[in-house]
Amino acid sequence: MRNTVGPKPLPRVQNARPLVKICGLTNPDNAAQCARAGADIIGLVFFPKSPRHVTQARAKTVVKALPAHVPAWGVFVNETLKTILETAAACGLTGVQLHGREPPELINALKAHHLTVTKAVFASRSPGLNTVPLYSQSDYILVECGLGILPGGNAKTWDYGLAAKTARQHPVFLAGGLSCENIEQAVSAVAPAGVDLSSGVESGPGVKDLFKVSDLIRRVKTFPKNR
Repeated sequence: MRNTVGPKPLPRVQNARPLVKICGLTNPDNAAQCARAGADIIGLVFFPKSPRHVTQARAKTVVKALPAHVPAWGVFVNETLKTILETAAACGLTGVQLHGREPPELINALKAHHLTVTKAVFASRSPGLNTVPLYSQSDYILVECGLGILPGGNAKTWDYGLAAKTARQHPVFLAGGLSCENIEQAVSAVAPAGVDLSSGVESGPGVKDLFKVSDLIRRVKTFPKNR
């Protein structure tokens, strides 16, 4: 049986490899395969306009398919505390990613319920990189470009080095257009605590290509630590 009690943030020792979060899963078997390939975290999207959106019922089946050591985090956009907590409890989520314009006080409210909280900020739109101090109580900051019609998942590459300063000040998940072709360059430029992958390792929206997932995780795990 999976442990659904919210854990402390995933540990990361200095100079360790970045954590790998595979986000936007929609299928239980596909999610379990990503976990077996070495994913540290599985992400589930609860934003109805996303092509990777999952219902609570579907998310619950995905979470149940994961090994106990791989947590599932939910991605939410401008949702209420009540909705997020109800979804987390129903689906067995242990972490929450806030990907909209959520108020800073929502972070503490979620952490009071033992959830790991990641707040997204953007290089090209609001909330921007200059707002990171407002969200410093979050466990992680996710940084991506913010281009495209959706809050995330637009497969847009960008100048990843813009996140380097933030990564020196706060544990950062790097996102946006990452793939096997650019992951080493991006990690080298930023030295993030983690990387967040979705469209860059897909065969279709919500379906991950296991060859790409395995290749990317191999690249991250073997990336030089003394960068």
